[in-house]
Order: sequence, then C-alpha cells, then structure tokens
Amino acid sequence: MDRDEYRRTSLENWQTTAAGWERRRAELERVTRPVTDSMVRALDPQPGDTMLELAAGPGDTGFVAAAALGENGRLISTDFSSEMVEVARRRARELDVRNVEHLVVDAEEIPLDDASVDRAVCRFGFMLMADPERALAETRRVVRPGGRLVVAVWGAAERNPWISIAGRLLARLELAPPPEPGAPGMFVLADHARLSTLLEGAGFEVERIEDVPVLFEFADVAEYIAGSRETGGMFARIWRDASDAERDAIRAGLDDGFAPFSVDGGYELPGQAVVAAAS
Repeated sequence: MDRDEYRRTSLENWQTTAAGWERRRAELERVTRPVTDSMVRALDPQPGDTMLELAAGPGDTGFVAAAALGENGRLISTDFSSEMVEVARRRARELDVRNVEHLVVDAEEIPLDDASVDRAVCRFGFMLMADPERALAETRRVVRPGGRLVVAVWGAAERNPWISIAGRLLARLELAPPPEPGAPGMFVLADHARLSTLLEGAGFEVERIEDVPVLFEFADVAEYIAGSRETGGMFARIWRDASDAERDAIRAGLDDGFAPFSVDGGYELPGQAVVAAAS
C-alpha cells in the first residue's frame, strides 16, 4: 500500500462525504449511541479535564462527554477533514457546547504539547488511518501520565453484515479490489489481541476491551443504497461510475445478501463494535 496515496484518497473521500454525514447525523448518532455511551463511561471525564477527540467527524462522542468537563474543562474536537470540522462546529453551535475548540488535525502529527491532555477519544478512526502505530504513538505523547484513551473500532466482518455483505458483493462483482491483509479498513483492528498489541506498543496499558452490539434498520435496499452513497466514500465512487447493468447487479446482490435479515417493514442488520480503554 502506498501510504501517501491512501492518505490523499482518504482525505478526498471524507471531504466529499462530510455533507452526507451531516444530513444523516441524527440517524447515525442513534444507531451508534450504544458505542458512544460505552466510550464515555470508560472515558470517565472529570470537571476541569482537557479532552482530545481524534477523527471526530460530526463530533458526537466528544459533545456527549463535554458536559462533564464543566466550565473549566476543554474539549478539543479534531478531524483531518476540514469539511468534517465545519460539520462538528455547526453541531456544537446547535447544542450550545461552549467549552470546545475545533481544529483540523492529522492524528499522525498532533500539534499539541507533550502531556497536555487528560483524556483522548477516537471512535472508528484508528482502523482507517494509514499509520495507526504512528497515530497511537502521537496520542500517547499528548496524553499525560495517568490519563486515559478510549477507542472504538468495528468488530469482525461476520459480526457486521450491515457493511461486510456489500463489501464482499462489490469484490465479487470485481467493482472493488479485495482488501490487502493489514491495510487500513473496517475490520483491520477487529481482533482484540491485535488492538491490545497496538495500544501496548504505543506505551498504553490496556484496562479493558468489550464488544458493543448495534443495529442498523433499513426499509429496503434502495434506502441502504441511498445512505451508502452519502456516507460511504468507496461505495459512492463505485455507484457513480457503475453502468446500469452493474447497478442492477448491486441491487440484486444486496437483495440476496440481506434476505436472512428480513423483518416486517424491511431489514435489521446487526453490527458489533469493539471498545478499548487504556491508560
């Protein structure tokens, strides 16, 4: 994998899909709320803390925790996509979150002093970074001794049919390349042992790791496709460039793949996140 090319493509994806994430923020926040709640409990933010959120996207996790920081505390909400930072900025204004600073930050090069934050949080970010080892080392550098990091990643593919069915389908149709072993991706940090090894390699001591279930609901395949086109960079590119025949094949494949998850009124597709707390 060419890491520089991956970083460039990834940034383009997030810049492009930021508007879609903003439009679907309430829906995504509802689905992932069990993960957010688990993370905030593990983070245990205290009044006066300085908290850093990496790859914040719309900023949901940080904003939930910000209330506990109090007037003397500070949330530093960051993302490497400037468009996503603006989404979070608008959301903070809606929520009247005042103890927040918004920054465009690449987690591999955090522009903060050593030991300058008490808590750090990253939801669904490290698994998609070009160099998660470097990003975690940077995070360790800025978190004070005795401080805490809480991360969430997606669990194994078989536990996440809401996304793995589509991924396998696109590869089978030769519309997307199969994932490279160890390359950034949805499931690359799913294994508890690998995640622990990365955290410990960066200098953290892992306190606990837990699996957190979520549930995605869709009225039909058309709704799934519409959401994926707005929030999934790779899917959006593939759909945009696909022929009519290829789009028909995607629809048919999703119909077949989702059939075991059919319920009255649509589909219920389960998911599982992994939440790790370290200090």
